[in-house]
Amino acid sequence: MSEPVYFLGIDGGGSKCRARLVSKNDELLGCGVAGSANILEGLKHSTSAILEATYAALDHAGLPHALVKNLITGIGLAGANVPELRQSLTAWEHPFKTMHVASDLHIACLGAHGGGDGAVIITGTGSSGYSKVKGVTSKYGGHGFPVGDKGAGAWLGLTALQHGLRAEGNLGRQTMLTGMLMEYFEVTDLLPMVLKIARAKPSEYAKLAPLVFDAAENNDDVAIEIIQDGAGYISRMARELLKKSPPRLSILGGVADRLVHWLDQEVASKLNEPLGSAEEGAVLFAKQSLNHM
Repeated sequence: MSEPVYFLGIDGGGSKCRARLVSKNDELLGCGVAGSANILEGLKHSTSAILEATYAALDHAGLPHALVKNLITGIGLAGANVPELRQSLTAWEHPFKTMHVASDLHIACLGAHGGGDGAVIITGTGSSGYSKVKGVTSKYGGHGFPVGDKGAGAWLGLTALQHGLRAEGNLGRQTMLTGMLMEYFEVTDLLPMVLKIARAKPSEYAKLAPLVFDAAENNDDVAIEIIQDGAGYISRMARELLKKSPPRLSILGGVADRLVHWLDQEVASKLNEPLGSAEEGAVLFAKQSLNHM
């Protein structure tokens, strides 16, 4: 009697790694979550998160860890758009039946549009845009924090810190962000706050993004300008994607729900609700890759 085969979809983002385990008949069996899987932080860092999320999904499904060898796995990974990094993951001696690797953008696009053509903008820890139309793909942004990823969580957090620190000592405009950041870090002056963030990962900066939105919604001029600057960049990215004539455009990621209200009205009016998650897109990618083998 042949062993059962399962499909596993992995969305390895900059803040969280999510796994979706389904049967060959698309029945959802289990889900798992781990921390950041961004391969820019190292292969070991990334593969540890992938395995943690995988085993959590097997636990959720009530299946033994030994069945990892039966999983046909599709992985979409932040940083996998860099050829050298993608190659390092492909060379990993993984425990799965088969493993197929793509960028997190590719699987997000598959999930958002049910496997069909379309475009997506991801605004999570980082920011990037991607379209797939009639077999032609286009990519924007995604250069990584701190040099890129404008408009996303880590950029918002870093920019808030910069303005908050400048405001102290009258080196910049006064902003409620200074006090909010001190409260967040549970400090009463700047030096301990700087020490706490000095070696922070992008995902830790991204946790500060809600403070910027909260301050903007309380009419803080500095916070409003930060968000308008980021939203303007994302709106320009959307307009470039729309030039590719995608049938659908969706915005996803941890910052998306709050950022969408700040986008240019013309762009916001063209957005479509995602049909599915990035993990569902990763499952679709696994199935497509298997069919092409």
